[in-house]
Amino acid sequence: MASKLLRAVILGPPGSGKGTVCQRIAQNFGLQHLSSGHFLRENIKANTEVGDLAKQYIEKGLLVPDHVITRLMMSELEMRRSQHWLLDGFPRTLVQAEALDKICELDLVITLNIPFETLKDRLSRRWIHAPSGRVYNLDFNPPHVHGIDDITGEPLIQQEDDKPEAVAARLRQYKDVAKPVIDLYKSRGVLHQFSGTETNKIWPYVYTLFSNKITPVQSQEAH
Repeated sequence: MASKLLRAVILGPPGSGKGTVCQRIAQNFGLQHLSSGHFLRENIKANTEVGDLAKQYIEKGLLVPDHVITRLMMSELEMRRSQHWLLDGFPRTLVQAEALDKICELDLVITLNIPFETLKDRLSRRWIHAPSGRVYNLDFNPPHVHGIDDITGEPLIQQEDDKPEAVAARLRQYKDVAKPVIDLYKSRGVLHQFSGTETNKIWPYVYTLFSNKITPVQSQEAH
């Protein structure tokens, strides 16, 4: 069962609980959680060529284009050819999905379907520590001190696009871009959709799905 490397992707709109689900999958099944946002921040901090390129777009408030993200992720995946992994934040577009196709075949693609009202509520309760990308939610993982990062003691911010008026536009944009990616993986029979308003209720189904593909490294009771 474990001889074949597992290649998985998680898709979901902002606020869908992707980060939480990824952490649990990584802990329970020993998969490397590969977040495009994390790699972007690391590369920007290290002033790599790709990082500098991405920074130019981010500073103008633009989305980082496909060719930049693809280049970044391909080099990260190249270094992890012998590991089980779970991709988060990539592929976001059909162009990115086609680039990923060239280097590997996916075993599992999960998409989280969360009702719009739930996403709106979650995002309006979301605060972040910008330098590290750590995310807090006032309802289910609040900081120890309101408005302050637990680790550095620096102030937390609410991103402009987490404010209620921006959320609807973000979700519309996500749906438009994600639909062809979701359709592609659906047509290949690797897509699994999970719907609900609570991550804890969705999680057992995700756990079962992965258990059928790879042996857990620890029992579910640990969570």
